[in-house]
Amino acid sequence: MTTRRHPFAAVPVAVVAAIVAVVLTAVSGRYGFHRDELYFLVAGKHLAWGFTDQPPLTPLLVHVSGSIFGNTPMGIRVFSTLAAAATIIVVALIARELGADRRAQTFAACCTAVAGFPLGIAHLASTATYDLLAWMVIGLFAVKLLRTGDHRWWVGIGLATGIALENKYLVVLPLAALLLAVLILGPRSVLRSWWLLAGIITAALVAGPNLWWQATNGWPQLTVAGGISDDDGVENRIMFIPLQLLQLSPFLVPVWVAGFVHMWRSIHWSRPIALAYPILCLIVLAAGGKSYYALPLMLILIAAGAIPTLDWFSRGRTSLLAVGAVLTAVTSVIIALPVLPTSALGAVLPVNPEQGEQVGWPALTSAVADAWAQIPEPDRSRATIFALNYGEAGAIDHYGPAHNLPTPYSGHMSFYDWGPPPDTQTGPVLLVEQEPTQYYESRLGTCHQIGTVKTGVDNEENGTHLTLCTGPTESWSTLWPSLRRYY
Repeated sequence: MTTRRHPFAAVPVAVVAAIVAVVLTAVSGRYGFHRDELYFLVAGKHLAWGFTDQPPLTPLLVHVSGSIFGNTPMGIRVFSTLAAAATIIVVALIARELGADRRAQTFAACCTAVAGFPLGIAHLASTATYDLLAWMVIGLFAVKLLRTGDHRWWVGIGLATGIALENKYLVVLPLAALLLAVLILGPRSVLRSWWLLAGIITAALVAGPNLWWQATNGWPQLTVAGGISDDDGVENRIMFIPLQLLQLSPFLVPVWVAGFVHMWRSIHWSRPIALAYPILCLIVLAAGGKSYYALPLMLILIAAGAIPTLDWFSRGRTSLLAVGAVLTAVTSVIIALPVLPTSALGAVLPVNPEQGEQVGWPALTSAVADAWAQIPEPDRSRATIFALNYGEAGAIDHYGPAHNLPTPYSGHMSFYDWGPPPDTQTGPVLLVEQEPTQYYESRLGTCHQIGTVKTGVDNEENGTHLTLCTGPTESWSTLWPSLRRYY
């Protein structure tokens, strides 16, 4: 059974995507870099087929965008803005495959445009930004596969999956959920096709370079993932359901619930896609993953929900639609985008702490420069700046030259792979640590705090300690393996 496809609402959907792109561009220069973006800027100087905690695509795109448009927050976010616009268009295309007419396609695009999570990640140069677009493309091809029964769509799914794996490995979770749903509900014939094997080979060829890098480097990303689950697994499980309701927008909950019901009751061939969402939720809960790992499938439910939602609103409830749209847009923009004064960020940080991670990095670097100035000038040529996380190290690397600071070092994530300080650096160590850490201080001599970072907002780096130590207890090359941090 196929579903009627209406003409694509190209103009109104493109207008929605363009409006979002304009808004994102207008605010992209506010606040500053996110800690991950500062890390990507440094990774761009060390391009490789893989990094300790991720594949190479996002650092590469940040490097290219920065090279073309400038290493500023606005410059490195250009491709993210384009990806966000493309995501909106793809969601509308999915709605079309599910039977939406031009009006419902536009509505699906609008829902995606005002949803909090897509807006928030679209503002940043983030792995999640490109991951969301990749999964929407995979979702579109999967819907086409099930709607038409044309097994050749497996090659498209394989190609999109391979590209997604060069950005983030999370794509395997929704794919696993969809495969399990097809095994449960059918049609199982799509799994007995040689085209499936062709898709797997395509994905393996595209993702192969990074998979080879991980394999030859001991699969460090598995260690990182295990550490995230151990550290945050309990909290992630407790907050999973509340965040599922909040992260797109509470006002969009009726839309995706209606989409699930519509796919289950009215579109027989789409039932596996509907079932894939609760299966994915169970997988994420079992793994202790973050709640947003399940959000891509929710956008497919949003696409399916456009038809029944508009039908409901058309029964004399158009004023409710207008009120709901305004409330969704306003709350999402305030929570997801840098529109508030930084002094007012405390109100949104409990919901979106990533807002706070874009504030305070110049202040941190300035505080580090003040602390560095306390080292006697004859000792500075042998002194070292060592940061305990990649955000701190990335900030000092980016802003430090303006303060005549040397290149910082860190054992965190891929900063470890970029090497230790020279063994000739036997002098004092300026340790940048969010809180006193005996493990590191004991390896860097006698230590005492000489400064504190004030970022101006209640984020992770506010109150960071600047600790001066007498020097490494062993040569840096000997000490280096003990300074590695995966999470």
